[in-house]
Amino acid sequence: MTGVFQYYDATVRGTKREDSLVIFQFMKEMIGQGFSFLNYYKEIPVSYNATLLSVENEMAEFDVHDYQAKIIAMDKSTLIYSHPLSDNSDDMIGEAFYVNTARKRVILCNFGYVRIRSDMRQFVRVHLDNPVDVDLIFAGDLLEGAVQDISLGGAAISTMSADLLVPGLDIHLLVKLPDPVGNSRREVGLRATIINVIGSCAPYTCFLEFHPEKHSQQHIGYYINHRQVEIIKELKDING
Repeated sequence: MTGVFQYYDATVRGTKREDSLVIFQFMKEMIGQGFSFLNYYKEIPVSYNATLLSVENEMAEFDVHDYQAKIIAMDKSTLIYSHPLSDNSDDMIGEAFYVNTARKRVILCNFGYVRIRSDMRQFVRVHLDNPVDVDLIFAGDLLEGAVQDISLGGAAISTMSADLLVPGLDIHLLVKLPDPVGNSRREVGLRATIINVIGSCAPYTCFLEFHPEKHSQQHIGYYINHRQVEIIKELKDING
């Protein structure tokens, strides 16, 4: 679940083993209660309530939403929001020991404490299966790239060179958005700031913060909404 973007920070209150046992003991007292799970599918949050059915042998069985079961089967883990009846405010993570998507049952083990970071996002982010071409325009120079994922607030862009990519630098972009209902492309220009660059060799990943005008924001928003619908449809069609 970590991927390019970090969804959470791991925290240790005692040792990892002690924390897992404390969470397990808490779970034993919460049978029949609801917990809120969180996973991501192509950067779209999948979060539904789950009911704790049983706890034994340091494992906890939950009845979950079918979408959640599908993603947990892929991620092999799930994030769990801090429960209102818990003595501390830390969120949790559990590894998937067993997943039955048909019966919507999940057995979790090896619990740990985390702080979920992804809730701090201001905008919906979507992953692109087919990267969108983009030109990064500098003073007197140009660098071609491909958008990996995008939100109204920024994007992660793959490039084959990092020579011009200086964090804090303001640049112009020309994003070549495909028309969702046709074969044409719309070139959308906007200003952006380079936030970070990662990678020791090509391809590099450049994180950008957008400063869009109203018209460019509308075009990007329309594309994101269409991509979001596509991802949700994919999620529905996943076979358990």
